[in-house]
Amino acid sequence: MLQSLPKHIRLKLDQTIAQWPQWNCEPVVTREPTIVKVLTSGISNFSILVESEQHFVIRIDGFKPSTFGLCRQTEWRTLQDAHNMGLTPRPCYFNPDLGSLVCDYLSPDVDQELEVTEVARLLHKIHRLPPRHHRLKLADRNRLYAKQMKLQGRSPSKVFQQYGEKVSAMLNDIAKHPGETVLCHNDLLRANRIYSAGKLWAIDWEYCAMASPWYDIAVIVNGDALTDHETEALLFAYLGRTPNDWERVTLHRYGCAYRYLELLYYKSLEKPILDALALEKKFAALEAMLELPLN
Repeated sequence: MLQSLPKHIRLKLDQTIAQWPQWNCEPVVTREPTIVKVLTSGISNFSILVESEQHFVIRIDGFKPSTFGLCRQTEWRTLQDAHNMGLTPRPCYFNPDLGSLVCDYLSPDVDQELEVTEVARLLHKIHRLPPRHHRLKLADRNRLYAKQMKLQGRSPSKVFQQYGEKVSAMLNDIAKHPGETVLCHNDLLRANRIYSAGKLWAIDWEYCAMASPWYDIAVIVNGDALTDHETEALLFAYLGRTPNDWERVTLHRYGCAYRYLELLYYKSLEKPILDALALEKKFAALEAMLELPLN
């Protein structure tokens, strides 16, 4: 699989490994790590498993983070805070010039069954992390993704433009009564939650920023396609009560915003990673949400 890595990614991987004496490990490693295998090799990032007395994951940027509104410095500082609270594996090394990040590797449990009450508890802890300067501004993120889409020579359909206008109106309504802003993961999908040694952890924090906790919840509800029963259980576990009308409307609006932004992201990539059928399903899900009444 190493042959599948682009040459410039392999060079950055080798340079990151060469910096192993600078890694903040516990226990301290005593020899240069060796490559075990490539975990993921895609458009956004490349993740490689390495070993030196213990296992680590090296992530190499596949694109310039600012292209999609990411802030690696915020991610690094948040990882340190989250690790101190026992929410994520230890961050060991960060080199923005190489676009590399090294973290402890968590061996996944066989059972990764969804437990919404544990997800709610994890969200609670994340939302108590220290605030950071970097903020998720969904309207700005939409414009950024739309710009990337245009650079790829892709034009949104008339219907998609209309849906974008509806989402913009929803974001304007949210801005009138925004509620609290907290440190959010903003991508806490099932793929970024892992049970290891019987404990639920959050990984892949690259989208972390100050945002509404309701957007964080909306990402999970919509990105993981939770059933109505699972959604109600998640909300009750997070709030300790049944959500009120404002909370339900806000969750719905953020759900629409998430689904629209997700589509923009996939359409803005230089190399499409979803086929036409998968994109159509996501488009249909957004369409259905936009047709639902807000109260």
